[in-house]
Amino acid sequence: MQAKTTGIILHQLKYTDSSSIVSIYTKEFGRVSYLVRGANKKKSACRAALLQPLSVVEIVVSHNPKKNIQTLLEMRLDKPFYEIPYSPVKNGLALFMAELLVKTLKHTEQDVNLYFFLENSISELDKCKEGLGNFHLVFMMLLSRYLGFDPNLENEEQAIYFDLLNGVFVQKVPQHIHFLTAEITRFFKILLSLDYDSLDQLPITRRVRAELLNGLVEYYKLHIADFQTVSSVEVLHKLWE
Repeated sequence: MQAKTTGIILHQLKYTDSSSIVSIYTKEFGRVSYLVRGANKKKSACRAALLQPLSVVEIVVSHNPKKNIQTLLEMRLDKPFYEIPYSPVKNGLALFMAELLVKTLKHTEQDVNLYFFLENSISELDKCKEGLGNFHLVFMMLLSRYLGFDPNLENEEQAIYFDLLNGVFVQKVPQHIHFLTAEITRFFKILLSLDYDSLDQLPITRRVRAELLNGLVEYYKLHIADFQTVSSVEVLHKLWE
């Protein structure tokens, strides 16, 4: 079946000297792997410049649900970047977001609401002017809602700690090691109320930002099967040293 859809570039892996396997989160099919041949050649269906992490592209594909790797027929840029490729901070955030999505979006089912959330998040990152240092934290919090493990807000006001293992706010230290301290929980509560229009309403130090990020990554590890280490976390820590 031939189809046209839009998609978000997540990752590419060299397959042979002249071809790559490109992972794309598409609006029509969910996450799909495509074989791309000769991306650096003039007559290629896909130019190498289009394969940057989080690029939003329009693609024409031959889709066979029985195959693990699909055939890419055409690709063009759907939404151009204006700042992400030229800003070291935004580029670092894009790499982190793409790696996070590779480790979380393992299914192939269509989820239009999730797709549009991701597309909007990329657009917001590209145009973000204030509160950029909190963007990845808000993104992870919002994404958890679409993935089905957003924090339970019951007892939030009275609680002192956030239990990462059970996803709930509690008044006493849990009987395990997976929780946020009282200090970090206070900022975690603020984070829960933010969106991309209020990024600058979380005034935090570098240390607190790092601890919130580490806590959110641990939260993802606890709630997503086979979630592996996100190597680009260290890049983000260095951006705000």
